[in-house]
Amino acid sequence: MELGLVGLGKMGGNMRERIRRAGHTVIGYDRNPDLADVHSLEELVGKIRGPRVVWVMVPAGAATQSTIDELAELLDPGDVVVDGGNSRWTDDERHAEELAAKGIGFVDCGVSGGVWGLENGYALMYGGDAENIAKVQPIFDALKPEGDLGAVHAGKVGAGHFSKMVHNGIEYAMMQAYAEGWELLEAVDSVTDVREVFRSWQEGTVIRSWLLDLAVNALDEDEHLEQLKGYAQDSGEGRWTVEAAIDNAVPLPAITASLFARFSSRQDDSPQMKMVAALRNQFGGHAVEKK
Repeated sequence: MELGLVGLGKMGGNMRERIRRAGHTVIGYDRNPDLADVHSLEELVGKIRGPRVVWVMVPAGAATQSTIDELAELLDPGDVVVDGGNSRWTDDERHAEELAAKGIGFVDCGVSGGVWGLENGYALMYGGDAENIAKVQPIFDALKPEGDLGAVHAGKVGAGHFSKMVHNGIEYAMMQAYAEGWELLEAVDSVTDVREVFRSWQEGTVIRSWLLDLAVNALDEDEHLEQLKGYAQDSGEGRWTVEAAIDNAVPLPAITASLFARFSSRQDDSPQMKMVAALRNQFGGHAVEKK
């Protein structure tokens, strides 16, 4: 299968490589010419055969909107645009309507896996009509982890990004719990090797997880996280999760508290936020602030 891929950053570049390893042809475009296979969206569209599938992996908001607007003028009826970035689900509904007016299909896809996805595969949550999903399915199969799990047609347009948003809200709360436990262990005199306590939890406990593995990785690199500032950024998805909970009258005390804990990190050098920052750097390559 042939695929156009727009956006070749930390995620997009690795996704291009994983799809190529599965035997598909990928034509990639990025504003950085050192990363790109072509020099414009027009050239990208011209190099793939119809019905075309173009996957967009650029920042949510204005960058995604302008990319989709340009593609709407270049693609033909029957082609499909996939938004694999972290767009808000309400944007998906608008994009689908705009493209449908020109006969172009739209699929939204939440992608999880961070910098580890190239080797481990990416968890995929996608939304859209079955006809459009079928056109993209070989690419989903190439990106997902091996086995039966790791990918889901979550529902209609917007369902993929909504599911990924909730996934990220849960991720906030899990990271916060590990961070609070780590700070408490570090605070007492009786526990003399906090890193090894965390390592011992990797087998046989109910709290073992990939996030715990990444926490141990971070502690192996900097045992007491002394090189980090206790500052952690929040993505839009955490805020959108809490807003959606308010709109639907669903109580989310743990996820909401974890979001507000991120805000507290901007006031003081929070020990807990050192662990949250370290975890975000481990799984997503997100920037950290050094002391």
